[in-house]
Amino acid sequence: MTYDITLVRVQPGLTLQETLDSFNDGFDPDADLPLLRLTDTQRDEWDRILDRVSRDIGAVDSEEYLYSLTLETVGPPRRVQLDYCGDTAHIEIVYRHSGPAALEMMELAYRIAHIAEDESGLTGRDFEVGQLTRTGDPAKAADRLSGISNWA
Repeated sequence: MTYDITLVRVQPGLTLQETLDSFNDGFDPDADLPLLRLTDTQRDEWDRILDRVSRDIGAVDSEEYLYSLTLETVGPPRRVQLDYCGDTAHIEIVYRHSGPAALEMMELAYRIAHIAEDESGLTGRDFEVGQLTRTGDPAKAADRLSGISNWA
């Protein structure tokens, strides 16, 4: 179980929610995931995200899978994962952090979201607490992460 932050490329003329709805309209939970087919522009975005996270935050591990490109932070404060699919991306944080550790994790996750937004034009939304990552408060997200971690 993970705390998830969603990033999406808002389609012209649509709101963030309308864009998400259009992605979800055709979703079939029984179908295979579509293979990753990035444009040159999307591949360049990924390279910039990877370079900047490595430079601004620290060491990362990176892998290319059939369905996404993935980076994971290495070392303290622990693992934050970003999966990039071109028009969408997702950040995952495991529910095992509480108190000050939860704040540290969410500040890191929001920093990664800001980098992804800056380098790709994606818009991040933290649905757990109902806020955009660009303007949202990581402390509010940390309270949610901490609360669920303590419950679990």
